[in-house]
Amino acid sequence: MGGIQGWHLVIIVILALLLFGAPKLPGLARSVGQSLRIFKSEVRQMKDDDKAPAAGDETVEGKIVDPDRRENNA
Repeated sequence: MGGIQGWHLVIIVILALLLFGAPKLPGLARSVGQSLRIFKSEVRQMKDDDKAPAAGDETVEGKIVDPDRRENNA
């Protein structure tokens, strides 16, 4: 009752052949592989972004300008 056994895989392969046909299976496998590669790279990029310091953590120095005084000088 646990897990997929060998005969389960045989049934899945037979169903895939019936549904998609033998000529289309290599293209289907290629597109699934491409999708997995893209997903892995996105996950890796998200992990790298988490390690980088956030932009809001930096201190920015400056002075406060009164908007009324700025309009009078212009």
